Amino acid sequence: MALTNWLWRPLLLLWMLILTSCLAESASTAFPKDLEPLNVVSSEQSYQYPGFQGLIQDNDTLRLGLDFQRMLRINHMLYIAARDHVFAVNLTTASEEFVPQLKLTWKSKDVSKCTVRGKNSDECYNYIKVLVPRNDETLFACGTNAFNPTCRNYKINSLELVGEEVVGQARCPFESSQSNVGLFAGGDFYSATMTDFLASDAVIYRSLGEGRPVLRTVKYDSKWLREPHFLHAIDYGNYVYFFLSEIAVEYTALGKVVFSRVARVCKNDNGGSPRVLDRYWTSFLKARLNCSVPGDSFFYFDVLQSLTNVLQINQRPAVIGVFTTQANSIPGSAVCAFYMDDIEKVFNGKFKEQRNSDSSWTPVADENVPRPRPGTCAGDGPASDYKSSVQFPDEMLTFIKSYPLMDEAVPSVNDRPCFTRTSSRSKLTQIVVDVSAGPHKDWTVMFLGSDDGRVLKVLASTHPNDSFGSKLLEDIDVYNPSKCNVQGQEDRTVLGLELDKDHHALFVAFTGCVIRVPLSRCTQHGACKKACLASRDPYCIWLRTGSCANMAPGFKAGFEQDIEGDHSFYSNCHADVLATTRNQESAADSAYGVRRLPEIEQRTSANVHYTLLIACVLVAFFLGAMLSGFLVSCYCSRSAAHRARRLGKDPEASLPHALSLRSLAKLNGLLEGHSKDDKLDVSTPKMYSSFIPNGCAEPHLHTPGHQGLQLGDPDLNLSQSLSQGDGELSGLPTPDSTPELPIKSMRALRHHQYEKNQNCNNAKDKSGPSCSSSQSFMAVVGNSLSQQGFPFSHQNGNGLSNGAAHGAGASSTSLHIPEERKVLNDERAMTASGRVSGVPHHHHSQQSLPQTVVDVSALDELLKHIHEVSASGTGGIKVLTSSSSSSLFPVPSASAGHHHNHHHHHFHHLHHHH
Repeated sequence: MALTNWLWRPLLLLWMLILTSCLAESASTAFPKDLEPLNVVSSEQSYQYPGFQGLIQDNDTLRLGLDFQRMLRINHMLYIAARDHVFAVNLTTASEEFVPQLKLTWKSKDVSKCTVRGKNSDECYNYIKVLVPRNDETLFACGTNAFNPTCRNYKINSLELVGEEVVGQARCPFESSQSNVGLFAGGDFYSATMTDFLASDAVIYRSLGEGRPVLRTVKYDSKWLREPHFLHAIDYGNYVYFFLSEIAVEYTALGKVVFSRVARVCKNDNGGSPRVLDRYWTSFLKARLNCSVPGDSFFYFDVLQSLTNVLQINQRPAVIGVFTTQANSIPGSAVCAFYMDDIEKVFNGKFKEQRNSDSSWTPVADENVPRPRPGTCAGDGPASDYKSSVQFPDEMLTFIKSYPLMDEAVPSVNDRPCFTRTSSRSKLTQIVVDVSAGPHKDWTVMFLGSDDGRVLKVLASTHPNDSFGSKLLEDIDVYNPSKCNVQGQEDRTVLGLELDKDHHALFVAFTGCVIRVPLSRCTQHGACKKACLASRDPYCIWLRTGSCANMAPGFKAGFEQDIEGDHSFYSNCHADVLATTRNQESAADSAYGVRRLPEIEQRTSANVHYTLLIACVLVAFFLGAMLSGFLVSCYCSRSAAHRARRLGKDPEASLPHALSLRSLAKLNGLLEGHSKDDKLDVSTPKMYSSFIPNGCAEPHLHTPGHQGLQLGDPDLNLSQSLSQGDGELSGLPTPDSTPELPIKSMRALRHHQYEKNQNCNNAKDKSGPSCSSSQSFMAVVGNSLSQQGFPFSHQNGNGLSNGAAHGAGASSTSLHIPEERKVLNDERAMTASGRVSGVPHHHHSQQSLPQTVVDVSALDELLKHIHEVSASGTGGIKVLTSSSSSSLFPVPSASAGHHHNHHHHHFHHLHHHH
């Protein structure tokens, strides 16, 4: 039973460890590690990609470079807005020759005025900051125009000017470094930018509409906007959404902390009443975007850098953005997605308020929110009774003017980023997403631009139940110094990304150039099936003809693709990869091979999921514990059985002393002639005393003629007493450690074979009881010898008394046993010392004799002396028969003084016989 319980303990421990690890894993989330790219495209290979640098023959372009501002793809044309120019590139022919098909030159006529204002001459150009389609035929463009913003309309197909110029203030920034966004929705132009020359008035503005008033945000109100950086605008439903980053007004105590926001306004907003919010937005609300790594303490990526249009993520409309850490923080970037309905839910939640300048921001109680709910569009939902926003109650308008900030933040999809990058010194700056990648259009691929000239291609995992996580498919070094440097200076920051799926291309914009990058490099894998499938690229397929190729639009069958599978069972074919590159002369160069491919293949085949590793370790530990326990159990059982057998043969084998009683008796010849059956009971208690005193001598009690062994102890015989003289028994319990001597059973006296044999030997020379007599007896040897073995307390007045006249012929003795007998160690030591040395010890002797070792010859001499004493027959040996033991417990009759008076008498009596 004990063995079974012992074997169950490792199993219980195993389950406890598994449960603890699971709870720890669920309680805390480890910070995500940076993904290693499956493929790396070096700068040598990217040199081959076509690029556009602007008009090389233009002197300003040669001196200042392209000065890219933004890109816009409409149908099969890519429009590139730069300094003084707009270029239109035909996407069909761009793969072969990156040359603009159309170009628009719009130079400023106010350069002289700009320089007079004290601005840098390099800023006194026309930087095209707005380029959006106004309708299917017209392109709306705005430029800084040397710090005099101006807007124009152009035909999309020919880039010819349409109509007259319009003022660009509040629609376009004054200088190129200022941020802005703009779009047309419902015939109105919604813009977000700076409205003044000093860039102190940020505004979200609506204009150019027919029949609608011009509206803007409240001027110089930090609760509405505080140093914003506008990034994107989206037309969705009844609202126009603006995505920006700004200094958080609710965290001013921590300094200038930047938060990412989403703000919205109603398309049908007509402003407030003449008393409140006249010509201002009555529907403006904003909320924080929460892109953070969850845990006990959230790690936030607060600064929005780029955002996509509305996409379908998990069959729900969503937007995906790139976020970074604060400017003065450790570099880190993350990609987070947000469902549009989650944004709507936050805008329908609680408002945030600050009661006074010293208090913290808290939610506004629901009972303090007026009706209809602030931020609602007129004629919709709670405000369905109001046809126009000008009819809203003043209470509602006053509330929304004071509390435009929502209390809750918009959570990201799955409450965590779908991609993070924190170990690199670079930050992500741009994003473009393909949500229908692959032959079956069921994969999401993100292209992320960074500030070090690289583009990361990521296979995104956006569903919480996905069987795989996001994977970094490729790390592409796109920046080409020969094409993108301006006056020998590098600016590697990716400023724009535009996806052209129809032509399998990605356009990457830097300040000095635009590079066309293929979406994949499938042909680099050549005829190696393992390399093709292990790339996990949705744009790559393995053809039945035995080659890896780019997926063409409309390709439905005749190929193989395995994004999630295990490709380790495929044979390695590195030589085939190098032999089938596009340029045989560069076959050995990494420019046409996939760098790190051998390492990735080895890692793929060698990787084992950490859960399996943990399970294997725990199972191995459990099995090892069971096996070890079984072996130890068997060993202990055999050892116990072996010891039991040894104890059965020699009862004193287990006694912890060097020279046992039995060996000492055999050494002196006392046990000769004993049969094998005459064995001592193993369980019989034994008491050993030393012949050599080791304590201080004190006066001993003596009874004339009856000093000696204690009746009733079956093991206190002559050979035991003799064995006490061996110095090798010094490690045994001493009298100091056993102050009390319990009374033993009298029945054991009848079974002590050694005493029978010893008395038989004595009877050969003396007339006494026959050896065959059924009466039990005990030999009492010598007065001093018996006193050495069993002295009694002198102070207590307890001791042995003689029931008759002492002498050799005494036939009856009585033993007085007190109710509490205590053995005094000092008395025992003094008595033993007196016997061995043969010198009387006086009552006040306190000398301590050193303990010595008695050799075998000394024991022989002592035994010979005992035999001579017993042979004299004059009282050296007393024989107790059954008659003498009939009254073993009489009332004590001897006093302590009586014993003391006869002390010297017995000592001389012993020497007289000797």
